[in-house]
Amino acid sequence: MSETTHIQTIRYSAGGRPLESYLAYDSEITGKRPGLIVLPEWWGVNGYLRRRARDLASLGFVAMATDVYGGAREAADSTEAGSLMGELFKDDAALGTILKTAYEQLCAHPMVDPERIGAMGYCLGGALALHTARLGVSLRGVASFHGALSSTYKAIPGEFKASVLICHGEADSMISIEDQTAFHNEMQYLGVDYQFISYPNAKHGFTNPEATDKGKKFNLPLAYDESSDCKSWNDMKIFWEKVFK
Repeated sequence: MSETTHIQTIRYSAGGRPLESYLAYDSEITGKRPGLIVLPEWWGVNGYLRRRARDLASLGFVAMATDVYGGAREAADSTEAGSLMGELFKDDAALGTILKTAYEQLCAHPMVDPERIGAMGYCLGGALALHTARLGVSLRGVASFHGALSSTYKAIPGEFKASVLICHGEADSMISIEDQTAFHNEMQYLGVDYQFISYPNAKHGFTNPEATDKGKKFNLPLAYDESSDCKSWNDMKIFWEKVFK
């Protein structure tokens, strides 16, 4: 972590659920700057997501590794992660409140330019970032890394305001061809400015150095891919530069 990276715990509640998000920014940069809602894999706000927030802070963003389960809870294993994720999607209204409240918290931060807010995420977090935009939240952009593409909410033209970057592993067996096709059709129907980049041989979880070990431990088709991780990070930097210019 850079000596100039400032870390805060942001405590708030959404629909009665106490939440603890992890926020990072570079204290040497002056003035307001773009803010990023950084949404987690199904494991929750863990060391990986906090590290990504610090990495984004070093690029000049205020990055909030966003708690969606409550109490900064981190799943101990895939069974608990699946249960936590399942509970999250049982109540669409409550989920919407969690995501909209995170947006409001970031907008209100004194170092953030509220006119330049984006959302990004990994796996579950990619799906949640897209869901936030589908709900009509005023995001400038959404970046999804090996995220689910299907939707539980049907947006209408004009409601989805964000530009979109999808960073997808070509060998990701957890995202079906049918879901990919439906996503393309949805974006075209909504008139969204979007990019869909596929990285050859990359599997689900390709950005997370822990993915290969977790895949073996929990018998899941996960794997880290250093080349795709680096390429997708660079593609993301180009995307945010364009979105926030």
